[in-house]
Amino acid sequence: MDLVLHYADEYALDWVWAKMLPASRFSEACFAVGSTMNRTLHSLPDVGAKCGTSDHADSWLPRDNIVRQAISLYVITYVGILLMYFSMASLSYYFLFNKDLTRHPRFLKNQIWLEIQCSLHAFPWLDLLTLPWFLAEVRGYSRVYNNVSDYGWLYMVFSVPFFLVFTDCCIYWIHRLEHHPSIYKYVHKPHHRWIVPTPFASHAFHPLDGYAQSLPYHIFPVLFPLHKLLFLALFGFVNLWSIMIHDSDMISGTGAEMVINGPAHHTLHHLYFTCNYGQYFTTFDRLGGSFREPMPLDDPLLAAQEQIEKDKQKKE
Repeated sequence: MDLVLHYADEYALDWVWAKMLPASRFSEACFAVGSTMNRTLHSLPDVGAKCGTSDHADSWLPRDNIVRQAISLYVITYVGILLMYFSMASLSYYFLFNKDLTRHPRFLKNQIWLEIQCSLHAFPWLDLLTLPWFLAEVRGYSRVYNNVSDYGWLYMVFSVPFFLVFTDCCIYWIHRLEHHPSIYKYVHKPHHRWIVPTPFASHAFHPLDGYAQSLPYHIFPVLFPLHKLLFLALFGFVNLWSIMIHDSDMISGTGAEMVINGPAHHTLHHLYFTCNYGQYFTTFDRLGGSFREPMPLDDPLLAAQEQIEKDKQKKE
């Protein structure tokens, strides 16, 4: 996130902060205080001189000020998740999601609006919970690195599957723990309100639920070296993946579903609650005894088409 913050400062936020808290205004105030004190107590040094001077375009808060960084990162994260959510979920909904699924008997009235409403409620709190991790990274408390030569191309390529397997394992156990009766109703139940989810349900969860399942992504670069640009790319990918697996598509029979935990697996998870807790792969569901193979008869589209036919017969 330090790269994102750097370019945001360079092209936008320096100007914003200079307008909000201009250095010149505080310098003038400081000189006024210093001059008054010098006239009163000649023995004191010139306080005004110690305040320094700044160009009028500069902000009173420099780029490395922790308060400025925290506020800037929060705004960047919030705007970023809104843009990604509405753009990618809309594209997935309009071009990939089968609209017949909205006729499924368990598809809620006004469900898409309810999914969006739930997501918008979660984003501010989720971003606030995530802020300390991004702030720590920006201030150097992680193992993200700039130069490929620091660890070599071989490690950089290896770090991609390593990141995915590590986070998949962690999310599997976090997700499965969230289904424990003592936790489920307080944290994870809101997300399972959507029995037949749309892409807009991808972020429609309790803020603590979203934060818990995002923790592995922040823990990884604290424990293991990860290239900065690669981290940004992977962080964007996991958000896109979350949107994609909520399109309720039940593609099966390709062979890939035996390895990749995709939309069909997550559709089954929403339908049956007790299977396919993984995020990317089926490995940990297989090891944990919670794997359910997608089958054509499980497709929620069948129930939706049946309901469409019933409605048609009633009209006739």
